[in-house]
Amino acid sequence: MSMPMRVLLAIMSLLPMPALAQDFSEAEVVVTGSRRQTEGFEEGRPVVGLRRAADFAILNVTVAGDTRDRDTRRSEILAMVKSAIDLAGKFGLELATGNGVVEPLTPANYRNLSFTGDNRPDTDRTSFLVKVRIGNGVDGAAARDRINRFIKAVPAAGRAEIRGSSDDFTLSIVGPDKFRGEILDIIAADAKAISARLGTDYGVEIKGLDRPVEWSRAGLTEVFLYVPYNMVVRPKGN
Repeated sequence: MSMPMRVLLAIMSLLPMPALAQDFSEAEVVVTGSRRQTEGFEEGRPVVGLRRAADFAILNVTVAGDTRDRDTRRSEILAMVKSAIDLAGKFGLELATGNGVVEPLTPANYRNLSFTGDNRPDTDRTSFLVKVRIGNGVDGAAARDRINRFIKAVPAAGRAEIRGSSDDFTLSIVGPDKFRGEILDIIAADAKAISARLGTDYGVEIKGLDRPVEWSRAGLTEVFLYVPYNMVVRPKGN
């Protein structure tokens, strides 16, 4: 006979979490169409999970320069980055670096930014992220407008120039693992509803609740957080 759903959920919630390379209970992660990289888990996003607003809309910004002398060119680029850091707060923005995990760009670390060529001889460029907190009347259009005004306000340094990406926003969420309990509550409620609808002749078994929280984009400014579980419905007694 299948184990009662409430007992199974209680047992699964007590199982140890798999060891992960990164703690996502506090880290700010970039939400894209791809999943968190976890070993040994099958691909697939369940229908049931937590849909919520992202914490930040993020746009990539580039500062490039073409002054012939390399040291002068890079100094001008970094000077413009420093001006951007100093100005960001006045526009209600935050600057950051990172791909999967986002970290603040500050006066203490901006000189660690890497340089690449800007597709022409004697050029360099570096990039960073501009973040707008979503909510309190700030939607995608307002975020884009705020960033555009910020970019225009950053003072030039020598031949350096700043430009924003024309791509759509990326989203980020802070501490996705802290929503695990809420996600499990949603899964339990769905399983209970399915069990009630099918009647007393069927049991519901849930597997995979020990897996880590995953995330994907769910809209212009929304994300979908979920645990990649699997639900099996079978007649009782089987």
